[in-house]
Amino acid sequence: MGMGAESDGHVLDLEIELLRTPDREILRGISWRVGGDEHWAIVGPNGAGKTTLLRVLAGYVWPSRGRVTVLGKRFGSYDLRELRKEIGVVSLAILDRLQPWEQVRGVVESGLDGTTGGALSAATEEQRARVRDALAAIGAEGLIERDLGTLSQGERQRVLIARALVGRPALVLLDEPCAGLDPVARERFLADLARLAARAGAPRLVLVTHHVEEIPAFVTHLLTLRDGRVVASGPIESVMTSDVMRRTFDVPCRVERDGARWRLTLDGAAVDAAR
Repeated sequence: MGMGAESDGHVLDLEIELLRTPDREILRGISWRVGGDEHWAIVGPNGAGKTTLLRVLAGYVWPSRGRVTVLGKRFGSYDLRELRKEIGVVSLAILDRLQPWEQVRGVVESGLDGTTGGALSAATEEQRARVRDALAAIGAEGLIERDLGTLSQGERQRVLIARALVGRPALVLLDEPCAGLDPVARERFLADLARLAARAGAPRLVLVTHHVEEIPAFVTHLLTLRDGRVVASGPIESVMTSDVMRRTFDVPCRVERDGARWRLTLDGAAVDAAR
């Protein structure tokens, strides 16, 4: 599964001088490269621009000034509709466009053409096999005949991952994938991601969160955002520090390793004073 890194060794390479809407500036001064052997997390407070940055990578938003190259395809010189078929996206926003009576098989099939229009009108046997393989990759093959409305939130998230994988992308973008999950479902979900990342030919993963405790152990690099600007970027061991997190969330805090994961503890007095 996965297409592998591009010839220059980078899955993505972007310079966002400015991205703004008519009423506000969202991103500015972002320079970022992701190598072919790296998994990244993007961390920052609400409103930092994390989801907008993911939407840029997926080809749904363009910077006002700058350049974006994803999987060797430079925006402006390539059909983004075709590029989107090479990028998997996991987002609760997709669930909002699906109906509870849609069958899991059809939801995953829709990832083959990058739509949310349900099952393909005439799926081939090869395409059906890819649906089964994608569900099996995250241990969800038993859900294939179920209706979406009968699934738990954790099961729905696993279906979204299968939908993202079915096109065999080189890059998968995950926007707050643990949102709405209870602690047990969250740990099961993160274990699913870890097994996926360990598979031969697995896609590169870029995961957005504002909870450092949700960053899986396989993540190699970290980018932190505040107010649409990069605070720090690089190997996670050098970026995941108390000082960087203090500057990212603008509050005194302490970062510690918790086994293979991370834990962020806020200074309660400072939080109260900031209210």
